[in-house]
Amino acid sequence: MRRRAAEYRRPVRRKFSYWIWALLGLFSIAGLVLFVLHHNQHEDRVEHTALERNARIERVAHRELNFTEEVLSPTSFSRQLAQQMILAKAYVIIAKEHNNLHLAWELSSKIRSCQLLLSKAAMRGEPITLEEAEPIIKSLSFLIFKAQSAHYDIATTIMTMKSHIQALEERANAATVQSTVFGQLAAEALPKSLHCVNVKLTADWLIKRVLQELADDKRNSPRLTDNNLYHFCIFSDNVLATSVVVNSTVSNADHPKQLVFHIVTNGVNYGAMQAWYLNNDFKGSTIEVRNIEEFSWLNASYAPIVKQLLDPDSRAYYFGGDQDLKIEPKLRNPKYLSLLNHLRFYIPEIYPQLEKVVFLDDDVVVQKDLTPLFSLDLHGNVNGAVETCLEAFHRYYKYLNFSNSIISSKFDPQTCGWAFGMNVFDLIAWRKENVTARYHQWQEQNADGTLWKLGTLPAGLLTFYGLTEPLDRRWHVLGLGYDINIDNRLIESAAVIHFNGNMKPWLKLAIGRYKPLWERYINQSHPYLQDCVTS
Repeated sequence: MRRRAAEYRRPVRRKFSYWIWALLGLFSIAGLVLFVLHHNQHEDRVEHTALERNARIERVAHRELNFTEEVLSPTSFSRQLAQQMILAKAYVIIAKEHNNLHLAWELSSKIRSCQLLLSKAAMRGEPITLEEAEPIIKSLSFLIFKAQSAHYDIATTIMTMKSHIQALEERANAATVQSTVFGQLAAEALPKSLHCVNVKLTADWLIKRVLQELADDKRNSPRLTDNNLYHFCIFSDNVLATSVVVNSTVSNADHPKQLVFHIVTNGVNYGAMQAWYLNNDFKGSTIEVRNIEEFSWLNASYAPIVKQLLDPDSRAYYFGGDQDLKIEPKLRNPKYLSLLNHLRFYIPEIYPQLEKVVFLDDDVVVQKDLTPLFSLDLHGNVNGAVETCLEAFHRYYKYLNFSNSIISSKFDPQTCGWAFGMNVFDLIAWRKENVTARYHQWQEQNADGTLWKLGTLPAGLLTFYGLTEPLDRRWHVLGLGYDINIDNRLIESAAVIHFNGNMKPWLKLAIGRYKPLWERYINQSHPYLQDCVTS
């Protein structure tokens, strides 16, 4: 009678197990066949398998065991145990759902025994033998049969597993969002060591009157307006980052004394920035540091962006406690609330006597002489930039809202995008085309945020549309702040490498492969850096 009952249940069991396999995608038909064979205890098959197993052990005795291959081998006991363990884990969930805690405990106990045996085999580097596997296979087979023989019908099981899958998906999605938010917070934070350097430099600026007098003397240097020299603009509140930009540029220049750097920072970091550049020499180059708060003309009545940044709704969007998780976390980065980030659209107003400048972001490293950029023919265009549309997602439709008729009626969504971070600006052409007025018009039309989300690049794509000259890709290689797979040959050939992304080189979450490219331009022997790092 017992044999008849087993024969009667066998097709039902196969059908039931098949539905579980189809739902979870975790077991194979081969594994279930092996399970049935072991459950019915076909001794002739066991003996045959044992012979094969012994022969296999003899073959691998002379070499180190590859446990991955062992688990994947259709004739290994490791694979049988792994497959039974997967099936048993599914029944643990189902048993708990039906409050059969004793069965769930028995299954969990055998799963632990199975895991322990697999772990021992992996540690010792030898296959699992029949003597080791047989007791666990038999006991797991019995418990799985017991679970299948319980009152769990297929419909109930499927609904239970679906609910668990949905719950796991929700948890995975929540974890992904949380990870992104934490990554964004880490990217926005200033490391303690850099803050320490800022504090020491600010103290120097306030205490040492001679530094302030020296800054006043340099303010009227004729080199700052000499168009026979090479002028670079950097807008940043990060002292060490701008120092790397300046140092890497002069270190790779053929004639560093002909370089002039125009740095604009905010009031909080102005003293630290001045103290740093007045106390350090950068191969005889000229360095000017200015405070954005000096630009009285940059106010809400003139610049739409100032009015928008002062808007209470905008500030609540960034700093309010109630934040919509549906909004991409990086778009809440307070850097978008920093006027320094938008100064690139006012370069002719800041430097009315200059004719051509190279704009550099503070997260770049210069590896080649950049002075040839000043002799490039931009063919009457205002902006020289490297295009980024080798990847499809760097086209206009990625940045702009083409469901809005203002955008769709004037632009092709497939238009190639380009990058900020290393740009050549012809300021004569800029003034002729009245580019800043263009920028103001687009900012006014986007007051409600319907044309693009946030940031300076979408505004730049619209403002410099038809006024951008494509540069050779080797002038500006991007992605070192997020892409771990950039070709070394591309990096080596680049004039400028850009750490755009959250993994900035001054942060602990920087990509280790690229960090030395940035660190080589830091004066590690500087006493303030040594004090702040060790403390």
